[in-house]
Amino acid sequence: MGKRCPWGWTLTSRELKPPACAQESRMRVTTRRVLLLLGSVAALMVTLHLGQQVLECQQVLSERRHRLMRPENEELVMVDANHVEYRYSKDMPLIFIGGVPRSGTTLMRAMLDAHPEVRCGEETRIIPRVLAMRQAWSKSGREKMRLDEAGVTDQVLDAAMQAFILEVIAKHGEPARYLCNKDPFTLKSSVYLSRLFPNSKFLLMVRDGRASVHSMITRKVTIAGFDLNSYRDCLTKWNKAIEVMYSQCLEIGRARCLPVYYEQLVLHPEQSMQNIMRFLDISWSDSVLHHEELIGKPGGVSLSKIERSTDQVIKPVNMEALSKWIGHIPGDVLQDMAHIAPMLARLGYDPYANPPNYGHPDPLVVNNTHRVLKGDYKTPANLKGHLQVTQNTSSSH
Repeated sequence: MGKRCPWGWTLTSRELKPPACAQESRMRVTTRRVLLLLGSVAALMVTLHLGQQVLECQQVLSERRHRLMRPENEELVMVDANHVEYRYSKDMPLIFIGGVPRSGTTLMRAMLDAHPEVRCGEETRIIPRVLAMRQAWSKSGREKMRLDEAGVTDQVLDAAMQAFILEVIAKHGEPARYLCNKDPFTLKSSVYLSRLFPNSKFLLMVRDGRASVHSMITRKVTIAGFDLNSYRDCLTKWNKAIEVMYSQCLEIGRARCLPVYYEQLVLHPEQSMQNIMRFLDISWSDSVLHHEELIGKPGGVSLSKIERSTDQVIKPVNMEALSKWIGHIPGDVLQDMAHIAPMLARLGYDPYANPPNYGHPDPLVVNNTHRVLKGDYKTPANLKGHLQVTQNTSSSH
């Protein structure tokens, strides 16, 4: 019998040499295999190409992140008038001076500024504001989520903060081997700053809160949140501010944060400055005891006439401002002092001592005080700006 092929023809057994149907079937299978193989090869080539592009993109992004997230590889280079080159980075031993306004921060920075290897300069005013903004972003969960979604992560912000703060500190004055910043409220962020600048050190100025508040009120130093018409309110706000700064100072540790008592700095300047210079690991210089002689001079102390404490810091270290508050605080506030300002006792002050016993002054200080009371000192002629005794700022002395 003949065999019927799929396309309708009938073939006899003699004509099936070799079978044409089987031959056609094999050709179809072979064609499919070739097409599948070609398709697989094409897909593999496309996959490899895409994979290579992905790797290249990842490498570019990684390099960008590396540049952005590792500011420690970057240095800020400055040259002074004598063509001496200074290199600054986040690993340098920056010095931060802070405290509640009217606590002696300006005096502290002026004494350090008198050292030939240290430059502090005037308040930048902008650094504590930027730090406050950074803190606000972190506290707001919704804002932090939006920033993270936009790729503005904590790492990005911290790198930007490092670069910004270092740039401001380095470039708002002359270069020096050691740089310091004095913005009173900066030390409300000392824990954060200690992470941004791992080799930095902090000087927390501590002063009897009654004296600080009396100075704010009588000199009309406007500070956000402080009601200058109320001793009670100002003492409450002083207590809150110094508590935050002191707690952060303790958290950082005594190896990096040193509380400096204004009263002891004034009564015993040499001993106090010896301790401070050892803490900062900076060689001693007698010039730190005579800052008033270097005001406005090259490499000396730069003061601005519009800073509130300038009219006091131009004088030698003296006791004139130590106990001015005595007899001026309302009686009901004095009676509640331990409750209003518990940080007084925590810091070692007697809240009920009126007047308090801060200690006995060194002979140098006694002599300086006599000179000041007699008016035996000169007002420098080369101060920046215009001297405005009633100007309101947040400086402290």
